Amino acid sequence: MNTRMIFAGFGGQGVMLMGQIISLAGMLEGKHVTWMPSYGPEMRGGTANCTVVISDEPVASPVTNDAEVVVAMNIPSLAKFEPAVTPKGYLLINQSVVDREPKRGDIASIKVPCNEIADQLGNLKVANMVMLGAVAGATGVVSMDSIVKALEKKLSAGGKTSLIEVNKNAIERGYQMAKEAVSA
Repeated sequence: MNTRMIFAGFGGQGVMLMGQIISLAGMLEGKHVTWMPSYGPEMRGGTANCTVVISDEPVASPVTNDAEVVVAMNIPSLAKFEPAVTPKGYLLINQSVVDREPKRGDIASIKVPCNEIADQLGNLKVANMVMLGAVAGATGVVSMDSIVKALEKKLSAGGKTSLIEVNKNAIERGYQMAKEAVSA
């Protein structure tokens, strides 16, 4: 198994954190992992994306032009990275921000109302974790258990243990939503 992923959005949407957590989850499962960030000229509000590769074998390069999984947290990310999804791959779209339909019919498109779910949970900042849960639920690239352990490790190291529970809830909501979308 070799899964290439691109997480993309505006700076401040938690795109890099999604990549870091799923990378850590892959490492916790004993897989080979690379994570490569890419920032636009501005940090907050500018473009941000990262590439993650999770594999059963050593990863030769973190650079990829094609990906089995693309996350588009905003319209510019959808426009830029939809062509990068491999046929039969997954395109996960933040439906709360992206009001456009994907153009391709040879991929699985999953729309996730990240901001609405985060708002229901009482913290708009967990919209990225809703999406991260959706990635795990749709693809099975890492287990839900590993994602939660990686989240706990990352937030504990940053002294943000008070945010673990709401983030876990966000991940679980996204995971369930994507599981239902894939099985429908």
